[in-house]
Amino acid sequence: MKSKSRRRELGRQAAARAGALGARGRAGSAPFSRLGAAAGREGGAAQSQAPCCDKLYTCRLCHDNNEDHQLDRFKVKEVQCINCEKIQHAQQTCEECSTLFGEYYCSICHLFDKDKKQYHCENCGICRIGPKEDFFHCLKCNLCLAMNLQGKHKCIENVSRQNCPICLEDIHTSRVVAHVLPCGHLLHRTCYEEMLKEGYRCPLCMHSALDMTRYWRQLDDEVAQTPMPSEYQNMTVDILCNDCNGRSTVQFHILGMKCNICDSYNTAQAGGCRISLGQQ
Repeated sequence: MKSKSRRRELGRQAAARAGALGARGRAGSAPFSRLGAAAGREGGAAQSQAPCCDKLYTCRLCHDNNEDHQLDRFKVKEVQCINCEKIQHAQQTCEECSTLFGEYYCSICHLFDKDKKQYHCENCGICRIGPKEDFFHCLKCNLCLAMNLQGKHKCIENVSRQNCPICLEDIHTSRVVAHVLPCGHLLHRTCYEEMLKEGYRCPLCMHSALDMTRYWRQLDDEVAQTPMPSEYQNMTVDILCNDCNGRSTVQFHILGMKCNICDSYNTAQAGGCRISLGQQ
């Protein structure tokens, strides 16, 4: 139990360090992907007519929050100008009074919005917050990622089509920016930040969610300064490393067992403890 508490505390310390680097990460140096979908009309002057119920809404989120069904954004055909109230085919400018419905308009998603450098990704099938030149679409992961991750991330097929393992909500169409873990799994960034308050491991595969090297060295010092009682000094245990998936036999220590392959303390006991025969 002490070992788990200590590693949980290391996770909290690592989270604090990650928070200090947060501004730099949001600028693009850390593995954040801007998967926040441009979700609905925010700065426009039109109401879309929902084909499912023939009601007028300023955005699909307003519709979904008030109705017992979801609006299919791709089936919207008509909009109403909020100035002259003319109902017309979905377009960027009112055909009656020339009111601009939105600085940005997507004729596929029927999205009216303020200019946030949005772009429509054909492979994602929805609009993303840009600018477009800062992102690329990974065909295997099937999502848009920051350019600094090109060739530097672990691909997982259709990873964004899975729900966030923390809140169990959709990631692909969420307005909340997603965070790409070193293992390749995705979390909402807000869920990621909450997760780091309690631990440091991916909830799906248990791989370390951030660089723990500094904290493993700190744990090395604590292990060296905390000798085990004589009856445990020759005790060994088989362990499985969650970071490299390697198996090894190491000396048992209450603060943690270090992987012989990658030096991580993110390990789990994979067998019973035993005393070396020569020392019994």
